Amino acid sequence: MKKITVILASILSLGINSKVFSQSNNVQDNKSLLWKISGKQLSKPSYLFGTMHLICANDFVWTNKMKESLDKSEKICFEMNLGDPKLMMETSALMIDKTGKKLKDYFTPEQYKIISKYVKDNAGIDISIFENMKPMVLEGMLISNEVNCPNPISYEDTIMKTGQKSKKEIMGLEEPKEQIEAFESIPTDSFVNSLMEQITHPNNDDTSYQQLINAYKIQDLPSLYEQIIKSKELGDNMGALLYDRNSKWIGRMTDKMNKSSVFFAVGAGHLWGDKGVITLLRKNGYTVEAIK
Repeated sequence: MKKITVILASILSLGINSKVFSQSNNVQDNKSLLWKISGKQLSKPSYLFGTMHLICANDFVWTNKMKESLDKSEKICFEMNLGDPKLMMETSALMIDKTGKKLKDYFTPEQYKIISKYVKDNAGIDISIFENMKPMVLEGMLISNEVNCPNPISYEDTIMKTGQKSKKEIMGLEEPKEQIEAFESIPTDSFVNSLMEQITHPNNDDTSYQQLINAYKIQDLPSLYEQIIKSKELGDNMGALLYDRNSKWIGRMTDKMNKSSVFFAVGAGHLWGDKGVITLLRKNGYTVEAIK
Protein backbone atom coordinates (compact mmCIF):
# COMPACT_ATOMS: atom_id res chain seq x y z
CA MET A 1 0.00 0.00 0.00
CA LYS A 2 2.92 2.37 0.65
CA LYS A 3 3.88 2.98 -2.97
CA ILE A 4 0.26 3.38 -4.06
CA THR A 5 -0.72 5.87 -1.38
CA VAL A 6 2.36 8.01 -1.96
CA ILE A 7 1.53 8.22 -5.67
CA LEU A 8 -2.21 8.82 -5.37
CA ALA A 9 -2.41 10.52 -2.11
CA SER A 10 -5.66 12.47 -2.87
CA ILE A 11 -3.36 7.62 -4.11
CA LEU A 12 -1.18 8.03 -6.64
CA SER A 13 -0.73 0.82 -13.85
CA LEU A 14 -1.15 -1.69 -16.70
CA GLY A 15 0.83 -4.17 -18.72
CA ILE A 16 2.00 -2.00 -21.63
CA ASN A 17 0.29 -2.95 -24.88
CA SER A 18 -0.24 -1.50 -28.33
CA LYS A 19 -3.16 0.58 -27.11
CA VAL A 20 -0.92 2.44 -24.68
CA PHE A 21 1.89 2.95 -27.17
CA SER A 22 -0.57 4.29 -29.74
CA GLN A 23 -0.64 7.52 -27.76
CA SER A 24 2.65 8.51 -29.41
CA ASN A 25 4.65 7.41 -32.42
CA ASN A 26 7.87 7.90 -30.50
CA VAL A 27 8.25 6.03 -27.21
CA GLN A 28 10.71 8.65 -26.00
CA ASP A 29 7.97 11.29 -26.30
CA ASN A 30 6.12 9.47 -23.53
CA LYS A 31 8.91 10.13 -21.05
CA SER A 32 7.81 13.41 -19.55
CA LEU A 33 6.05 14.56 -16.41
CA LEU A 34 5.00 17.81 -18.09
CA TRP A 35 2.47 18.15 -20.93
CA LYS A 36 1.11 21.13 -22.86
CA ILE A 37 -2.64 21.22 -23.56
CA SER A 38 -3.72 23.26 -26.58
CA GLY A 39 -6.20 23.30 -29.45
CA LYS A 40 -10.00 23.11 -29.33
CA GLN A 41 -10.16 26.91 -29.53
CA LEU A 42 -8.19 27.50 -26.33
CA SER A 43 -6.90 31.06 -26.40
CA LYS A 44 -3.85 30.05 -24.35
CA PRO A 45 -2.27 26.67 -23.60
CA SER A 46 -2.59 25.03 -20.21
CA TYR A 47 -0.19 22.51 -18.66
CA LEU A 48 -0.48 19.11 -16.98
CA PHE A 49 2.16 17.98 -14.50
CA GLY A 50 2.41 14.63 -12.68
CA THR A 51 3.43 14.86 -9.04
CA MET A 52 4.63 12.56 -6.31
CA HIS A 53 2.87 13.78 -3.21
CA LEU A 54 5.94 13.15 -1.04
CA ILE A 55 9.48 12.59 -2.31
CA CYS A 56 13.04 12.87 -1.03
CA ALA A 57 15.03 15.97 -2.00
CA ASN A 58 17.54 13.93 -4.02
CA ASP A 59 14.69 12.53 -6.13
CA PHE A 60 12.88 15.84 -6.67
CA VAL A 61 12.49 16.59 -10.39
CA TRP A 62 11.97 20.23 -11.33
CA THR A 63 13.40 21.44 -14.65
CA ASN A 64 13.59 24.90 -16.20
CA LYS A 65 10.75 23.93 -18.55
CA MET A 66 8.58 23.02 -15.60
CA LYS A 67 9.33 26.33 -13.92
CA GLU A 68 8.67 28.25 -17.15
CA SER A 69 5.33 26.51 -17.67
CA LEU A 70 4.26 27.31 -14.12
CA ASP A 71 5.33 30.94 -14.58
CA LYS A 72 3.34 31.22 -17.84
CA SER A 73 0.15 29.87 -16.27
CA GLU A 74 -2.36 32.26 -14.77
CA LYS A 75 -3.80 29.79 -12.26
CA ILE A 76 -2.80 26.57 -10.48
CA CYS A 77 -5.11 23.61 -10.01
CA PHE A 78 -4.46 20.60 -7.75
CA GLU A 79 -6.62 17.55 -7.06
CA MET A 80 -8.14 19.56 -4.21
CA ASN A 81 -7.96 23.29 -3.54
CA LEU A 82 -4.93 23.34 -1.25
CA GLY A 83 -5.18 27.11 -0.95
CA ASP A 84 -8.59 26.93 0.74
CA PRO A 85 -8.17 27.75 4.45
CA LYS A 86 -11.19 25.54 5.23
CA LEU A 87 -9.68 22.47 3.56
CA MET A 88 -7.96 21.08 6.66
CA MET A 89 -11.09 21.45 8.78
CA GLU A 90 -13.32 19.83 6.15
CA THR A 91 -10.89 16.97 5.58
CA SER A 92 -10.44 16.35 9.30
CA ALA A 93 -14.20 16.11 9.78
CA LEU A 94 -14.40 13.48 7.05
CA MET A 95 -11.70 11.42 8.77
CA ILE A 96 -13.90 10.82 11.82
CA ASP A 97 -15.37 7.32 11.99
CA LYS A 98 -19.13 7.75 12.24
CA THR A 99 -19.93 4.03 12.42
CA GLY A 100 -19.68 4.03 16.21
CA LYS A 101 -16.48 2.00 16.14
CA LYS A 102 -13.23 3.00 17.80
CA LEU A 103 -9.92 2.45 16.02
CA LYS A 104 -9.06 -0.49 18.29
CA ASP A 105 -12.27 -2.26 17.25
CA TYR A 106 -10.76 -2.95 13.82
CA PHE A 107 -7.86 -4.94 15.30
CA THR A 108 -7.34 -7.86 17.61
CA PRO A 109 -6.03 -6.88 21.08
CA GLU A 110 -2.58 -8.22 20.11
CA GLN A 111 -2.54 -6.30 16.81
CA TYR A 112 -3.57 -3.07 18.54
CA LYS A 113 -0.82 -3.50 21.11
CA ILE A 114 1.76 -3.92 18.33
CA ILE A 115 0.44 -0.90 16.42
CA SER A 116 0.33 1.29 19.53
CA LYS A 117 3.98 0.56 20.28
CA TYR A 118 5.01 1.13 16.68
CA VAL A 119 3.27 4.51 16.48
CA LYS A 120 4.85 5.61 19.75
CA ASP A 121 8.36 4.41 18.84
CA ASN A 122 8.40 5.68 15.26
CA ALA A 123 6.22 8.77 15.28
CA GLY A 124 6.40 9.79 18.94
CA ILE A 125 2.61 9.89 19.09
CA ASP A 126 0.16 8.23 21.45
CA ILE A 127 -2.26 6.20 19.34
CA SER A 128 -5.16 7.43 21.48
CA ILE A 129 -5.32 10.61 19.38
CA PHE A 130 -6.56 8.41 16.52
CA GLU A 131 -9.22 6.77 18.67
CA ASN A 132 -12.16 8.17 16.71
CA MET A 133 -10.46 8.13 13.30
CA LYS A 134 -10.84 5.74 10.38
CA PRO A 135 -7.98 3.23 9.91
CA MET A 136 -7.01 4.91 6.63
CA VAL A 137 -5.93 7.99 8.60
CA LEU A 138 -3.40 6.03 10.62
CA GLU A 139 -2.16 4.36 7.44
CA GLY A 140 -1.61 7.74 5.80
CA MET A 141 0.24 9.14 8.80
CA LEU A 142 2.62 6.18 8.98
CA ILE A 143 3.36 6.33 5.26
CA SER A 144 4.16 10.04 5.43
CA ASN A 145 6.47 9.27 8.32
CA GLU A 146 8.29 6.54 6.40
CA VAL A 147 9.32 8.10 3.08
CA ASN A 148 12.99 7.13 3.00
CA CYS A 149 14.54 10.44 4.05
CA PRO A 150 14.28 12.74 7.08
CA ASN A 151 12.64 15.72 5.35
CA PRO A 152 10.53 14.68 2.34
CA ILE A 153 9.35 17.34 -0.07
CA SER A 154 5.76 17.91 -1.17
CA TYR A 155 5.39 18.88 -4.83
CA GLU A 156 2.02 20.41 -4.11
CA ASP A 157 3.37 22.56 -1.29
CA THR A 158 6.36 23.67 -3.39
CA ILE A 159 4.23 24.54 -6.43
CA MET A 160 1.61 26.33 -4.34
CA LYS A 161 4.17 28.49 -2.52
CA THR A 162 5.79 29.42 -5.84
CA GLY A 163 2.41 30.37 -7.29
CA GLN A 164 1.34 32.34 -4.26
CA LYS A 165 4.45 34.53 -4.55
CA SER A 166 3.15 35.72 -7.91
CA LYS A 167 -0.42 35.85 -6.58
CA LYS A 168 -1.76 33.06 -8.79
CA GLU A 169 -5.21 31.74 -7.92
CA ILE A 170 -5.22 28.22 -6.44
CA MET A 171 -8.02 25.85 -7.46
CA GLY A 172 -9.04 22.19 -7.10
CA LEU A 173 -10.57 19.51 -9.33
CA GLU A 174 -12.61 17.84 -6.61
CA GLU A 175 -14.03 18.42 -3.16
CA PRO A 176 -12.51 16.73 -0.07
CA LYS A 177 -15.59 14.50 0.26
CA GLU A 178 -15.12 13.16 -3.26
CA GLN A 179 -11.50 12.20 -2.66
CA ILE A 180 -12.19 10.61 0.71
CA GLU A 181 -15.05 8.59 -0.77
CA ALA A 182 -12.71 7.30 -3.48
CA PHE A 183 -10.22 6.04 -0.90
CA GLU A 184 -13.04 4.60 1.18
CA SER A 185 -13.81 2.31 -1.73
CA ILE A 186 -10.86 0.28 -0.47
CA PRO A 187 -12.23 -2.21 2.09
CA THR A 188 -11.24 -1.40 5.67
CA ASP A 189 -9.71 -4.86 5.97
CA SER A 190 -7.20 -3.86 3.30
CA PHE A 191 -6.01 -0.91 5.39
CA VAL A 192 -5.82 -3.10 8.49
CA ASN A 193 -3.82 -5.79 6.69
CA SER A 194 -1.57 -3.20 5.09
CA LEU A 195 -0.83 -1.60 8.45
CA MET A 196 0.11 -4.91 10.00
CA GLU A 197 2.28 -5.84 7.01
CA GLN A 198 4.01 -2.47 7.11
CA ILE A 199 4.75 -2.80 10.80
CA THR A 200 5.79 -6.46 10.91
CA HIS A 201 7.68 -6.50 7.58
CA PRO A 202 8.82 -2.90 7.06
CA ASN A 203 11.37 -3.67 4.34
CA ASN A 204 9.18 -5.78 2.06
CA ASP A 205 8.10 -2.88 -0.14
CA ASP A 206 11.44 -1.05 -0.41
CA THR A 207 12.42 -2.55 -3.77
CA SER A 208 9.06 -1.84 -5.40
CA TYR A 209 8.98 1.67 -4.00
CA GLN A 210 12.48 2.40 -5.31
CA GLN A 211 11.49 1.14 -8.74
CA LEU A 212 8.57 3.55 -8.66
CA ILE A 213 10.88 6.42 -7.69
CA ASN A 214 13.36 5.47 -10.42
CA ALA A 215 10.62 5.54 -13.07
CA TYR A 216 9.49 8.93 -11.80
CA LYS A 217 13.00 10.42 -11.86
CA ILE A 218 13.49 9.50 -15.53
CA GLN A 219 9.94 10.71 -16.22
CA ASP A 220 8.87 7.32 -17.59
CA LEU A 221 5.09 7.49 -17.23
CA PRO A 222 4.34 4.13 -18.93
CA SER A 223 6.69 2.29 -16.55
CA LEU A 224 5.35 4.13 -13.52
CA TYR A 225 1.76 3.43 -14.54
CA GLU A 226 2.52 -0.25 -15.14
CA GLN A 227 3.86 -0.61 -11.60
CA ILE A 228 0.77 1.04 -10.13
CA ILE A 229 -1.82 -1.18 -11.79
CA LYS A 230 0.18 -4.29 -10.99
CA SER A 231 -0.20 -3.51 -7.30
CA LYS A 232 -2.41 -6.09 -5.60
CA GLU A 233 -3.52 -3.49 -3.03
CA LEU A 234 -5.64 -1.60 -5.57
CA GLY A 235 -7.42 -4.67 -6.89
CA ASP A 236 -11.03 -3.93 -7.79
CA ASN A 237 -10.68 -0.33 -6.59
CA MET A 238 -8.75 0.88 -9.65
CA GLY A 239 -11.94 2.35 -11.10
CA ALA A 240 -12.83 4.49 -8.09
CA LEU A 241 -9.27 5.59 -7.28
CA LEU A 242 -8.07 6.37 -10.79
CA TYR A 243 -10.41 5.90 -13.73
CA ASP A 244 -13.63 7.39 -12.35
CA ARG A 245 -11.80 10.41 -11.01
CA ASN A 246 -9.89 10.92 -14.27
CA SER A 247 -13.13 10.90 -16.25
CA LYS A 248 -14.81 13.29 -13.83
CA TRP A 249 -11.90 15.72 -14.01
CA ILE A 250 -11.99 16.26 -17.79
CA GLY A 251 -15.13 18.41 -17.84
CA ARG A 252 -13.85 20.41 -14.88
CA MET A 253 -10.48 20.92 -16.55
CA THR A 254 -12.22 22.06 -19.74
CA ASP A 255 -14.24 24.66 -17.85
CA LYS A 256 -11.12 26.06 -16.18
CA MET A 257 -8.98 26.05 -19.36
CA ASN A 258 -11.67 27.91 -21.31
CA LYS A 259 -11.32 30.81 -18.88
CA SER A 260 -7.54 31.01 -18.36
CA SER A 261 -4.21 29.25 -18.69
CA VAL A 262 -3.96 26.67 -15.90
CA PHE A 263 -1.09 24.61 -14.46
CA PHE A 264 -2.72 21.32 -13.42
CA ALA A 265 -0.66 19.33 -10.87
CA VAL A 266 -2.07 15.89 -10.01
CA GLY A 267 -0.65 12.54 -8.95
CA ALA A 268 1.47 11.11 -11.78
CA GLY A 269 -0.50 7.86 -11.70
CA HIS A 270 -3.49 9.69 -13.17
CA LEU A 271 -1.76 10.75 -16.38
CA TRP A 272 -1.05 7.59 -18.37
CA GLY A 273 -3.04 4.68 -19.80
CA ASP A 274 -6.07 4.39 -22.07
CA LYS A 275 -8.19 5.80 -19.24
CA GLY A 276 -5.59 8.34 -18.14
CA VAL A 277 -6.01 12.12 -18.26
CA ILE A 278 -3.73 12.53 -21.31
CA THR A 279 -5.77 10.08 -23.42
CA LEU A 280 -9.10 11.45 -22.20
CA LEU A 281 -8.10 15.02 -23.08
CA ARG A 282 -7.07 13.88 -26.57
CA LYS A 283 -10.37 12.05 -27.01
CA ASN A 284 -12.09 15.33 -26.16
CA GLY A 285 -10.32 17.12 -29.00
CA TYR A 286 -7.30 18.65 -27.29
CA THR A 287 -3.70 18.44 -28.45
CA VAL A 288 -1.58 17.13 -25.58
CA GLU A 289 2.18 17.23 -26.14
CA ALA A 290 5.11 16.24 -23.95
CA ILE A 291 7.41 19.08 -22.93
CA LYS A 292 11.05 18.06 -22.53
